[in-house]
Amino acid sequence: MDTIPLIAPHSDRTTLGGLDDYLQRLGPLRALLEDDAITEIMVRGADDIFIERRGTLELTDLHFRDENHVVDVIQVIVSSVGRRIDAHQPVCEARLLDGSRLAASIPPVAVNGPLLTIRKLPRDPFGAEDLIRLGTLTEATAAILEAYVRARANVIISGGTGSGKTTLLRVCSDFIPAGERIVIIEDAAELQLRQPHVCSLEAQSPDPDGRGGVSIRDLVAHSLRMRPDRIIVGECRGGEALDMLQAMNTGHDGSLSTLHANTARDCVARLETLVLLAGVELPIRAIRQQISSAVDVVVQIARLRDGSRKVTSITELWGTEGETMTMQDIFTLDVTGAAPDGRLITELKPSGFRPRVVAKLHEQRIPVPPPLARLFPTRGAA
Repeated sequence: MDTIPLIAPHSDRTTLGGLDDYLQRLGPLRALLEDDAITEIMVRGADDIFIERRGTLELTDLHFRDENHVVDVIQVIVSSVGRRIDAHQPVCEARLLDGSRLAASIPPVAVNGPLLTIRKLPRDPFGAEDLIRLGTLTEATAAILEAYVRARANVIISGGTGSGKTTLLRVCSDFIPAGERIVIIEDAAELQLRQPHVCSLEAQSPDPDGRGGVSIRDLVAHSLRMRPDRIIVGECRGGEALDMLQAMNTGHDGSLSTLHANTARDCVARLETLVLLAGVELPIRAIRQQISSAVDVVVQIARLRDGSRKVTSITELWGTEGETMTMQDIFTLDVTGAAPDGRLITELKPSGFRPRVVAKLHEQRIPVPPPLARLFPTRGAA
């Protein structure tokens, strides 16, 4: 049986002949794109093609003919999704037709030859059960994430590059009730939600004359006029942080976003910096009060040295004391050793503090997920 390729050009995907010609023009990438076990493809010049498979980086024995061949393949992919890359615009970030992310750069920006990175979108996106099976989550932490989403807590997923933030964001979004209107805002649209009422907005770069650009911040402001029940910002990395916090503080609770940071406290500090990028002069104390009243929880995820991706902490924001943000870990990851094969032995365990979300669920008459109820039994009468 023929498989559906990960990417296909707008003009040729209706005919098998055109499709086969397109795939043929991808050169050594074709086999890698059709291999479901590969999650990322990284090209460095003509001779180095790396892949990530099951969390491990591998150098393949595949090669391009020369650097011009690499550029030709990049042009094929980029033009198929309506983007451009050339000497005047040597960097391109794009969304492939299946939602996979592409980042490409060519000389003169790429000093040692053209660079291409494709982060493949799984054909069958992970669910919470998959992350439990992989050890990223436990039953209890999956249950508390479900509780945060159902109780309409505002959640920030924090982590480094390649740590699995987007995958975890997609899993959290699965807990949003089907009857809600969800607006997704992304640099390159890749989130695939299962709910029936999803509105996807994608930022646009300006043309070479500086016209036509639409930023994430523009889209966040625009989304507030779309009657959203939930707003999901794929990644917060600029002045849109202020707009997002204001939205969270003005009735748009239950929002979700991701952010690059290495710890929960670093995440909050980075949010402060991003708010300052909005160009609005606010004292740090006011910014921290905005953050503490808007954000309910920071979920930290990391890629560990054995290649596995784990949630390393779940931290609630409890308010401010003067200029200090009060935060409390609810779950933390302990690394207790290493197996003979190098795999780390870890335990994601409760800190002993009762999460505030349990009380919110009771207030809203929402059933507490059983794994969470067992860990934090009801105090007194239900």
